[in-house]
Amino acid sequence: MVFADREPDVEIDGPPRFQPGDKVVARLNVKNDGTYPGRDIGERLVHKGDVGYVRDIGTFLQQFYIYAVEWVDRGILVGMRARELNALDAVEKTEGAVK
Repeated sequence: MVFADREPDVEIDGPPRFQPGDKVVARLNVKNDGTYPGRDIGERLVHKGDVGYVRDIGTFLQQFYIYAVEWVDRGILVGMRARELNALDAVEKTEGAVK
């Protein structure tokens, strides 16, 4: 049985969605799950709508891409999944079409 909203089993079989230097926007709020040092668990690290830059690409469990995103206004670097990000120029094009 295949579910339409299920994530691909091995995301890294395809190319990364973002590249280092890409300007991205957070699609949702991201809280510290305990893996970000020096911050309380549950503390909000990234706010929906924050703008950042992809600095590096890694993998997790040989299955998913993890994008190291620098959130310049917050002065932090946070690992993010592709589903948590949008390319900023894609968002700007969509907003421009609405106007």
